[in-house]
Amino acid sequence: MFVWRTPGPDSVRPVRADSPEFVQSAQASYDAIAEDYAAGFPDSLAGRPLERALLTAFVDLVRAPGAPVQPPVADIGSGPGYVAARLHDLGLPVFGVDISPRMVALARRAHPRLRFHVGSMTELDLPDETLGGIVALYSIIHVPDEHLPSVFAGFHRVLVPGAPVLLGFQSGAEDGRAHLAERFGREISLDYYWRTPETVAARLREAGLELYARVLREAVGEEQRPRAFLLARKPAPAGV
Repeated sequence: MFVWRTPGPDSVRPVRADSPEFVQSAQASYDAIAEDYAAGFPDSLAGRPLERALLTAFVDLVRAPGAPVQPPVADIGSGPGYVAARLHDLGLPVFGVDISPRMVALARRAHPRLRFHVGSMTELDLPDETLGGIVALYSIIHVPDEHLPSVFAGFHRVLVPGAPVLLGFQSGAEDGRAHLAERFGREISLDYYWRTPETVAARLREAGLELYARVLREAVGEEQRPRAFLLARKPAPAGV
């Protein structure tokens, strides 16, 4: 069984120079706004009963009856760490992965009992079939269309058979993209992609992941677009 070791200070490192431009832009942008983002959104699950219910459903799917050891779950795009904290409170072994070293530092400070490390969903540095589940809430929104297949193939690779994936992303009547050059009064460079549930479900199936459920929530408060949530699973061997 793969044992995830708590990352040390040397794990906080920049992305490789040959990483895709969108990965480097995401790291630089979230480093620039990390403190403001964490202060403004310390826990976006507060006041979001549907999201909390979906995480509870995810936990129930992760737990395999009779399994002697529970593989860890990864919160990919963990930001300030509140999703990982929620999963921990629900009884799962969990660690967070985020592209931004500054965001990782803030998550470690806010949730010292949990593990967070710097990494990219485009290149998961994990052995095959070592994760009991993946949560990626509002993190695939910065991944260009042409890179989604390889991201989901990476998810499939690191999941144990039968393990679930929970995705959350902005949606709409059709797919689209917007570029943001400023946030919290700071200069950034981020592309945001919104997609229909059908588009993302198709990419999941192509990667070998089976769709379990889809949920669409209307925009609330200051949100400008509906929120889509997809639960999928890596198929288990026949008879399991």
